[in-house]
Amino acid sequence: MGAKFANLAAFLSLLCIAGGSGVFATTFTLFNKCKHSVWPGIQPSAGRPVLANGGFRLMPLQAMSIVPPAGWSGRIWGRHGCSFDSDGKGLCATGDCGGQLHCNGAGGAPPATLAEITLGTQDFYDVSLVDGYNLPIAIAPRRGSGKCTYAGCISDLNLSCPPSLQVKNEQGCVMACKSACFAFSTPQYCCTGSYGNPQTCRPTSFSRLFKNACPRAYSYAYDDPNSLVTCSGADYLITFCPH
Repeated sequence: MGAKFANLAAFLSLLCIAGGSGVFATTFTLFNKCKHSVWPGIQPSAGRPVLANGGFRLMPLQAMSIVPPAGWSGRIWGRHGCSFDSDGKGLCATGDCGGQLHCNGAGGAPPATLAEITLGTQDFYDVSLVDGYNLPIAIAPRRGSGKCTYAGCISDLNLSCPPSLQVKNEQGCVMACKSACFAFSTPQYCCTGSYGNPQTCRPTSFSRLFKNACPRAYSYAYDDPNSLVTCSGADYLITFCPH
């Protein structure tokens, strides 16, 4: 696991120096451009190791580097509105992973925007709204070969979230936007049962709203395959609140 950096410029400067060594290892850079703290959560796929204890805090304009092992796959999301005691126990308003600062392999409670990455000879990555939305996230590759384009949801979906999908705090502010599957739990919205294939599970008014706001993110289980991006030999910048 890399060290914390005061800002992104310092981190990218270090990457340029490291790039000249002739030794390549994929690096994830998690960068918080939000005006508030974000507590990233990291959940590995089955059989893969936990990175950075599965969670930590990023202050505004703070970045952290993580070097995953070859072949790693998993998901990264942002928690916000968190409060933890000295033992790392507490709660997050969105994306909570069981009341722990360090998720240690546990996933985040939906709704949460997910950055999903699988490393290999060819890397696959996407940003998914299938579990709903809480924070804007973007994945941008650096270096690499292949398609290597940006993936993400940079719009604030909380501003346009339909009332039936809204998650509000005690003050009545919208903190997150549920997916239709999470809100209604029907086969049509969850792509299960007779809807469990791309021919029968089609876009709905809710998934179209997500897709129109975030065309470079998955809006439902069988969304546009172009939402999944491939690249080889790249580092990845994962930014919370990219704009």
